[in-house]
Amino acid sequence: MTLDTLAAKQELEEKGYTCIVRKGEDLCFSMEHGVKPLLKWISEGKDFSGYGGADQVIGKAAALLYIYLGVRDIYGQVISDQAIRVFEEHGVTYTYAERVPYIINRRKDGLCPMEQTVLGTSDPEEAVELLRNKVKSMMIG
Repeated sequence: MTLDTLAAKQELEEKGYTCIVRKGEDLCFSMEHGVKPLLKWISEGKDFSGYGGADQVIGKAAALLYIYLGVRDIYGQVISDQAIRVFEEHGVTYTYAERVPYIINRRKDGLCPMEQTVLGTSDPEEAVELLRNKVKSMMIG
């Protein structure tokens, strides 16, 4: 775990953020849930190459977005098997507190809709488009 990731993990736990990325004194954080903050950072054109990160829940969808953003070392309080596979495929180092088979939806009766959306891809760019469209369709519906 890099010093940036260690500091991000500490802030995640102490300040109640849902996700945080940092490189030295430069940091971005959010208290929004799901992939929303990651998609927002992507829309803003953020580049987190070389940053460390920490997140409360990392499934495959979040993993692909972190890769797209350039994060190369990350800590997850909860991480899914699929996220680990994606990180290993893309050379991202990771640590975690709890590993789960998959991320469940908010009703706790099935797979998270964001996870379902990216089941068929390991390409971060494709994942960004798929997830943007999914979020739009959920906001309309």
